[in-house]
Amino acid sequence: MTASRSASDIAGNPGTPGARSTRKPLGSLSVSPLCLGGNVFGWTADEAESFAVLDAYVAGGGNFIDTADAYSHWVPGNKGGESETVIGNWLASRGNRSEVVIATKVGALPGYKGLSPATIKAAVDASLTRLRTDYIDLYYTHYDDESVEVPEFLTALDDLVRAGKVREIAASNISAQRLEESLACSAHEGLARYVALQPHYNLVSRDTYEGELAEVAARHDLAAVPYYALASGFLTGKYRPGSTVDSVRTGKAATHLETDRGRRVLQALDTVATAHGTEPATIALAWLAAQPTVAAPIASARTVEQLPALLAVGEVSLTEAELKLLDEASA
Repeated sequence: MTASRSASDIAGNPGTPGARSTRKPLGSLSVSPLCLGGNVFGWTADEAESFAVLDAYVAGGGNFIDTADAYSHWVPGNKGGESETVIGNWLASRGNRSEVVIATKVGALPGYKGLSPATIKAAVDASLTRLRTDYIDLYYTHYDDESVEVPEFLTALDDLVRAGKVREIAASNISAQRLEESLACSAHEGLARYVALQPHYNLVSRDTYEGELAEVAARHDLAAVPYYALASGFLTGKYRPGSTVDSVRTGKAATHLETDRGRRVLQALDTVATAHGTEPATIALAWLAAQPTVAAPIASARTVEQLPALLAVGEVSLTEAELKLLDEASA
C-alpha cells in the first residue's frame, strides 16, 4: 500500500483546533501524537532533506522533535552533534522556536559520557549552542550512570531547570530500581523530577518496557515516549521474505523475519492496516499509542514521503478486537 496523501493532508493544518486537540500532556509540555526522531538528520538525511522533513512534519500538525548530542558520532567523519546542528539551523531559519518541543539527551557522546555534574553542565551548553536556542524543552539522561549517586546528578539537572536552560527532565535506558530511587529523591529533596521515560518498546520488543519499568511509570504518572517504535523499520512492513531493502538498518530489521513472532506480527499488522485502509507502520504506532502511559511514540523519516504513514497515528483508533489481535500476535 502506498501513501497518497501529503503530510499536511494527513493531520490538518497545525493551527486548526483539530490538529491541536490530540496533543497530550508531558509535564508542563503539550506534545503531538508522533514524536519525530532526529537521529537520521546529519546521517542518512542531509541538511536539505532534513529541513524538508521537519517542514512537512510541522505542517502536518507535529510539534515534538527528539534528538541527542550523540547523534550521529558513529558515522565516519562525524563527531556527534550533527543532528542538533541541523535542527538548530532549521529553527533559526524558520523562526519557530516557541512552536516546537525540542528534546535532547546527555550522557552518551564521547567526551561527554556519563552523568557527573561537570559533564551535564558542559554538555547542556554545547547542545544549546548547536540547537541555537537558550532553552531545551525536555532533557533526557541518555543512559543511567550508576557510578554517580542519584542526588548528585539530579541536583545538577535541577540547577539547569532553575537556570532556565531546561524546562523538564526525563530518563532513558534506566532500570526500574534507579528510576524509582530518582523519583523518590526528587520528592524528598525538592529537586526537579523526571516527567517522562524513553524506553525501547514496540510490537516485537515488549519485555523491554512492560512489567516493572512500566509499572513504575504508571505509579508515578510518567509519560512514556518509546524509541525503536518501528523496530528499525521492520514494522513498516517493507521487510518481507525474499525482499531487498536499501537501508542502513536492514540487517537489524530483517532478523525479525526469522522469528515466529515477527511473522505473526506482520500478518496481524496487514490485517488491521487493510481494515483501516492505512499502512502497517501507522497501525504499529497506533498500537503503541493505545498502551497505558504512552504519550507519543518516536519514529524517524529520512524523506517527506515516509511521513504520512507516521503522522496518521493521530487519526487511527484501534478497536478492542484489533488490539487483542496485535497483543496475541506479539506475545
